[in-house]
Amino acid sequence: MSLADDLRTIVRCEVDDSPATLDKNSRDASLFRVVPQVVVRAQSAGDICALVRYANGQKETPKAHVSLTVRAAGTDMSGGPLNDSIIIDTTHLNKLLELKDTEATVEPGMLFRDFDKETKKFGLELPSYTASREINTVGGMAANDSGGEKNLKYGKTARWVEELEVALADGELHLLKNLEGDALRAKLQEPGYEGDLYRKVSALVATPVHASVIAKNKPHVEKNSSGYALWDIGDGVHSLNLARLMVGAQGTLGIITKIKFKLVKPKPFSAMTIIFVRNLSQLGELVPEVLKYKPDSFESYDDHTFSIAMRYLPELAGQMKTGLIALGISFIPELLMALTGGVPKLVLIVEFRGDTQKEALERAEALMTEVKHNREHESVRVAKNEAASRKYWAVRRESFNLLRKKIRGKRTAPFIDDFVVPPATLPEFLPKLEKILSKYNLVYTVAGHVGDGNFHIIPLVDPHTPGLAKVIDELSHKVYDLVALYRGSITGEHNDGLVRTPYVGKMFGPEMLALFMEVKKIFDPQNIFNPGKKVGLTFSDAIAKLDLPK
Repeated sequence: MSLADDLRTIVRCEVDDSPATLDKNSRDASLFRVVPQVVVRAQSAGDICALVRYANGQKETPKAHVSLTVRAAGTDMSGGPLNDSIIIDTTHLNKLLELKDTEATVEPGMLFRDFDKETKKFGLELPSYTASREINTVGGMAANDSGGEKNLKYGKTARWVEELEVALADGELHLLKNLEGDALRAKLQEPGYEGDLYRKVSALVATPVHASVIAKNKPHVEKNSSGYALWDIGDGVHSLNLARLMVGAQGTLGIITKIKFKLVKPKPFSAMTIIFVRNLSQLGELVPEVLKYKPDSFESYDDHTFSIAMRYLPELAGQMKTGLIALGISFIPELLMALTGGVPKLVLIVEFRGDTQKEALERAEALMTEVKHNREHESVRVAKNEAASRKYWAVRRESFNLLRKKIRGKRTAPFIDDFVVPPATLPEFLPKLEKILSKYNLVYTVAGHVGDGNFHIIPLVDPHTPGLAKVIDELSHKVYDLVALYRGSITGEHNDGLVRTPYVGKMFGPEMLALFMEVKKIFDPQNIFNPGKKVGLTFSDAIAKLDLPK
């Protein structure tokens, strides 16, 4: 009996091992390809629990090769939802279960765009949405601890998760949330599987030597999706938040079946200050100058991104659902500036929101005035409302898709795509990074959350280039060595997956990596949940899974 036939006897939902389905699920938005044995389209949390029990039972057989990896929209850029065993497709678990006050409970397979439409009916928003907001799911946001253009003000997804319902290794559903004081003490005394789980995690983080390792090696930047967030789950004695540990765990500790989010009521009006930077050395003064005004968003894109946007204006107009002529006219000032003074090295877009249009505009104009006063020849302007800002957001959000779709003979290669360094170090860091990249014949774009020091570099590569796998590994080491020198993070929001798991030890050191491995063992002793992500993957293992001609 095949694995698919076996699974059809334990779940009522669709089990699919057709070649077309397996091929579709063998890729995400990363450079990897891993062909699964079967795809199960779960219809309920009960289906997922049954699959967990089955996988654990199979693992009792020596050398049994069965594991579970969750997949939703497949927009992950790290190889996170790829596995050669069972893929659990959660796109049918897509219901908004409750929307009450400023909280929403939702199934993980719901597309963010659909979730956002429902919350917006009540003037509410989940503010940690990503640039891929039109195509990603809320479950993917929680699994990766995603962030986006509003991170500067609102933080990443973990900040907005109140509770999680999770299928854990015992094959049962458990409600995870922050526990404090008497509630935690009661849980630590509770018999059974869940009590044991809390006791083990509590002992792990509360042990003085472990607490010292965690404090010493935790990330020194605001954004991080690498490793397990042991530094952010409480001390294990006064508080312990296993939901926070699960957010960002990329499905390696259990399978999320329900999420309760906190929501915010966003201010309705916006204006934007746009600063055209010709010399990266200016960032040292500009970044704190901008941050002083407490913007809602502080984003950037580079000269490569700007040039690609100008090259593909018709496609950009289509994405914006606006006329090509109108869009072209709106970009005339930027084109004239480029013709007379050259394309700026970096474009900074700084958004302010307010209860009135006047309030938002006054803040944007105040920043413009200061920038001009301090730098007489600096190019800076203000987009007075949301409509005027749309073209800048379109370039920032859509450049990656344009790059991926329009450059023939090459493909996007997100492998150094999400590092973070302290914003104050950018004037030193970026020229050193550019020097490293200049030694390789790569076309790439740089865009990012400059207010957080989080940048996305997406090279274009010809997959037939001899020695490409070696270049990817070599360049990754060089970039992550530089990131480590500035005490940054290898991933701010895209997570470890196949592409960065081999480098987790480089970022955190061997003692912290050992704690991560212990966390994995506590939650997943049989290694059935998304193996090879976060821990347990070597450089050679990852390179072997690259989707390159053999």
